[in-house]
Amino acid sequence: MDGNTTLVAALLGVLEGATEFIPVSSTAHILLAGEVLGFESKAKTFEIVIQLGAVLAILSVYATRLMGVAVRTPHDPQARQFFVSIILACIPAGVLGIALNDFIKETLFNSLSAIAIVLIVGGVILLFVDRLKLTVRHDDALAVPLRTAFAIGLFQCLALMPGTSRSGATIVGGMLLGVSKRAAAEFSFFLTMPVMFGATFVDLLKNWDVLDLSAIWYIAVGFATAFITAVIVVRAVLGYITRNGYALFGWWRIVVGFAALAYLQL
Repeated sequence: MDGNTTLVAALLGVLEGATEFIPVSSTAHILLAGEVLGFESKAKTFEIVIQLGAVLAILSVYATRLMGVAVRTPHDPQARQFFVSIILACIPAGVLGIALNDFIKETLFNSLSAIAIVLIVGGVILLFVDRLKLTVRHDDALAVPLRTAFAIGLFQCLALMPGTSRSGATIVGGMLLGVSKRAAAEFSFFLTMPVMFGATFVDLLKNWDVLDLSAIWYIAVGFATAFITAVIVVRAVLGYITRNGYALFGWWRIVVGFAALAYLQL
């Protein structure tokens, strides 16, 4: 058992958990960190597994609330609407992601410079949208109208480009469509579960032959650290967003993007 590899696995797990649910692109951070740490050959497939830890963190944090909605579904129209809204929001990226999966994995994931540029552009867009004085029409993530949910799903398609950020695309889309900053973040969290479970399942099927199952210890370390970190981040980030908005994350993207471009030129 290699202590250095265990440390790298833990660091990547922390990075995945810290960035999966904020609009900075966990994929970009994992791939760039893999390059810096000399883990690039394994980072792509390693992420497939450890992102499940982050997704399960959302399920853990919201289990009671989601269970309550599920129990009310047979007799509560709003509860039924919530689940339908999640399904509708999943459809666009689900269809496009399956159709373009090979192209995305084999082409778009292979240019770290392009990913860094997307980080920067996304940061500028996030800063711009965060400063807009938008009219809030929907302040409850459980009551997003079906048409709005589907439109958010269309925005999510942008996240098929590595570096965009799934949460960033859905949050920006939500805010532009009249969803409050907090509700946009929560709806993005809820949307993560079916989307990421589905994406991970597809990735596992397509990459099973290259997964190094002999490294189960390192996978377990990354999975556990991603789960723990994501629980902490999800519980903390909503309060921060409500008070301060998304400017920090916009600047974060820009700084990381330029730092990555500088590193890649060395």
